[in-house]
Amino acid sequence: MTKVLIVEDDGNIAQLLQLYLEKEGFETQTAPDGGRGVELFRSFQPDLVLLDIMLPVLDGWGVCRKIRETSDTPIIMLTAKGAVLRRYGGAEETSAKKLSFDRLVINMDSYELLVDGKRVDTPPKEMELLFHLASSPNRVFTRNQLLDEVWGFDYFGDSRTVDVHIKRLREKLEGVSDQWSLKTVWGVGYKFELTA
Repeated sequence: MTKVLIVEDDGNIAQLLQLYLEKEGFETQTAPDGGRGVELFRSFQPDLVLLDIMLPVLDGWGVCRKIRETSDTPIIMLTAKGAVLRRYGGAEETSAKKLSFDRLVINMDSYELLVDGKRVDTPPKEMELLFHLASSPNRVFTRNQLLDEVWGFDYFGDSRTVDVHIKRLREKLEGVSDQWSLKTVWGVGYKFELTA
């Protein structure tokens, strides 16, 4: 079972996140401050950390640094709380978790990418990026939109993060089909283009 550690000093938000995640089948633990968050990270060994930035004892950045000393476990920073919770709710309303195109299946229920019938190992963030683009074929997304919608609100990163993930996806998908492709729209961003 996938384990998620929630480090959040607002009890209501922590409880809400816990409810959503456990309903989706995740095992969760919560920490009310940064110090306890670091302790729990070591004992609980989660697969994902949801981390508030404004925390007592040790703030989110401090917790993040401590975790990064020993681990590269994915961390989602919670900065726009209402928005993040709305996104969790929205995820449940999305029934289409599987997209199929010519020689390509993107299955978000099992986080599997099938290219020409073969399972291709793909990190979760690449899967989410591809699914996001392919859910709206031919729509152009800017890098900032993708950072916002795939990486999460107020993602503190670099728009080159998107470029790197697109490059890796292209390496997996290059030349598989002439009916679709990951296209760069110069000066704007990227789209999943359907040509047939």
